[in-house]
Amino acid sequence: MAKLYFHFSTMNAGKSTVLLQASHNYHERGMQTYLLTARFDNRAGQGRIASRIGIGADADTFDASDDLFEKIQNRVAQGEIACVFLDEAQFLTEKQVWQLARAVDDLGVPVMCYGLRVDFRGKLFPGSAALLALADEMREVRTICHCGKKATMVVRQNADGQALREGAQVQIGGNETYLSLCRRHWREAVGDTA
Repeated sequence: MAKLYFHFSTMNAGKSTVLLQASHNYHERGMQTYLLTARFDNRAGQGRIASRIGIGADADTFDASDDLFEKIQNRVAQGEIACVFLDEAQFLTEKQVWQLARAVDDLGVPVMCYGLRVDFRGKLFPGSAALLALADEMREVRTICHCGKKATMVVRQNADGQALREGAQVQIGGNETYLSLCRRHWREAVGDTA
């Protein structure tokens, strides 16, 4: 039975690695997958999902104006797919999450979404909030804080390594910009110790 999955974590937990491994497993068994990633995140190249450990794969892209049900339906029309894998799910709109749910329900295709749960301010991304509400199954991809506890938060740092408290919700970056921390160390980093 097809389901909508949400695999969430902080930065640098290995979400893209898990996605690429799962897609590879389907390919090893002779099944096709359909990969999607956010169009504006081109750190690995346009239309490419890549992991920090050096593996990657080409993907179709989406932005807020795309109808994802239509994209998936068009891809299914070209040949059977066993699963849809979507990276950077935090950048989905609520409407697009409903479109993914419709693809699961009406097309019978499993959809596995991978993304961040919260931003650097500790606020849910719109796509993540909708996935938390609508996903059939949710799985946390875990990483650790420098203290050894589970990291559940992320800070955005300036060039001097100081945690920022303000700014746009979306800023593309990697290890040079973001640091995953446990809640206690996130609170200390942003000066929220009250």
